[in-house]
Amino acid sequence: VRLEESGGGVVQAGGSLTLACTASAPTLTGYSLGWLRQASGKDREIVAAINWSSGNTLYTQTVKGRFTISRDSAKNAVVLQMNNLKPEDTGVYYCAAEAGGSVAELGPGTQVTVSS
Repeated sequence: VRLEESGGGVVQAGGSLTLACTASAPTLTGYSLGWLRQASGKDREIVAAINWSSGNTLYTQTVKGRFTISRDSAKNAVVLQMNNLKPEDTGVYYCAAEAGGSVAELGPGTQVTVSS
């Protein structure tokens, strides 16, 4: 699986950003795609993920109600809509493909900066 990210940037607190990730693979059956983020000086954490086959989603508690992850099967893409952004959402966001309980591929990352 190859992952290509787009989106990110700088936004004021309360604003919105959209991240997109396009996956190149013969099939995404058996994969979950999602987003990890890493703030400066902190460990990488999962933000949201979606099972490609079932569409089931999961979110870290701090983004529930503000972020929405969705999939576009025609484009082999996942989109993370981020609303009501907070300064603590700042970090590098990585698109990730997971299979069998481990990360199979990680994108290069895109910076999200939320100013207060």
